[in-house]
Order: sequence, then C-alpha cells, then structure tokens
Amino acid sequence: MISNKVPLSREAIAALPELRLVAIAATGYNHVDLDACRERGVAVCNIRHYGDHTVAEHAFMLMMALMKNLPAYQRDVAAGVWSQSRQFCHFGAPIREVHGATLAIVGSGGIGGQLAQMARAFGMEVLFAERKGATQVREERVPFDEALARADVVSLHCPLTEETRCMIAQPELMAMKPGAILINTARGGLVDEADLVAALKYGQLGGAGFDVLSSEPPSPDNPLLKARLPNLIVTPHVGWASGEAMRRLAAQLVANIEAFVDGRKVNLLI
Repeated sequence: MISNKVPLSREAIAALPELRLVAIAATGYNHVDLDACRERGVAVCNIRHYGDHTVAEHAFMLMMALMKNLPAYQRDVAAGVWSQSRQFCHFGAPIREVHGATLAIVGSGGIGGQLAQMARAFGMEVLFAERKGATQVREERVPFDEALARADVVSLHCPLTEETRCMIAQPELMAMKPGAILINTARGGLVDEADLVAALKYGQLGGAGFDVLSSEPPSPDNPLLKARLPNLIVTPHVGWASGEAMRRLAAQLVANIEAFVDGRKVNLLI
C-alpha cells in the first residue's frame, strides 16, 4: 500500500490480511499505527531527505518576509496607502535585518541543518535547542527554555509525537523574546493555534509563518485562518512541493518498494 496522510488505524490494518508493506509517500508517519503494523508483520517505510533543502528554503522565506514585514507592506500598497504618501516612501511597519539576529532551531535533522547553513550565510547566530524537558543538554545544544528566550526567530523542525504535541503554547510563547518570530514548517500540532493568535494580537510575538496547521485541509474556523493579521503568513502545506523535491520523492518511493520486493531493508521504520 502506498499512503500519504491517510490515517491507518489498527482497525484498518486488521482489515487488510494480505498487507505486507505500507510505503509512505512522505517523511511523516504519525498517521500510521506502527504498533499494529509491527504486531501483524507489516513493514513500513518512508521517504527521507527528499525535501530538506526546499523546506528549509520555505522556512527561510517566511522568516525573511516577516522580518521585513512584507505582508503589511503588500497590504498597504494594494490599499493605495503608498500612492497617498507625502514622501517618496511609506514607512508603516518596523523592518529588521536578519544579519546579527539569533535563530533557534528546534529539531536538528536534515531540514534544520540546511536552515542553519542558510542562516549562517546571512550572518545569523544559530542555536540548536535541546529537547523540551530534557534533563541533560547535549553538546552543541542549548536548553530549550534558553533557546526560546534568546532567539529573535524560532523555527520548528521536529516530528509530531505525544511528547511534542502542543510543545509551544501560552507559557512558551510568553517565554519568547518580545517581538520574536515563530516559524513552523514541520507539523501543525506542535503549536497551540489559539494561544499563538493571542500572542500575535497582544504584541508578544512580532510575527508567525506557518506552512502546517493542526488539521489539514483546515476548517474555515481555524484560529490562524480567521485571524487575518498582517504579521501572520499561512501557506497551504507546500513547503515540500518544489518540482525538484517531488521528482526526488517519486524516485525514492519506487526505490523503496523495489528494495522491499528484493528483500533489502531500505528506509524501513519497522
């Protein structure tokens, strides 16, 4: 079975007695009951690193747009505000440089690593945050709370698990530097969306850029869609979808299935 984002529960897997392989056409696998697959001898494989660069680019693009307050300026230009200006420019929202700013990355996999390279090339200080609640801090990591407090931008690049669900909620948002920017191109469930909207409305955060929401496709009453804030950018889960990345995904999916048929273990989760 080839699957992407379709929930495969224990009941669904039990209804497929001939199933031998679930080939996930993506990296995330939180929609598949791995325990049920393991109990029934069903192998599960996923796609890895096909979109590292393109997702990192998307995260960096969101960060740059918010540091420059691009949505607010685009809105003002479209509304004719610049045309009515008494001077050559219209300065209606603060603009910040990324050079010299601090970026905290939560999740140090392929995407986080690519983003770190891009950020350093622009002169940013990069922090890799330790896991939330960790009792020990690994080398080249900083404690989670310290990373939030020091960062001008926090970018999430970790999987969605029971431990990471709503890892960013009101307490964490309040712990962030006033005016900081939050980027999420990982999984929507990592952030409490209602708390995020409140932090944006009341000025605790300077902006947020999200490519993922807690439910996809989202309902019209999703807090981030209803907010319509000039310092909030929401894109429809397309950070992975460059033409180059999709070609790499398709090639790796075929290779995973061929390897399984040949008895080779490639990209197996179980």
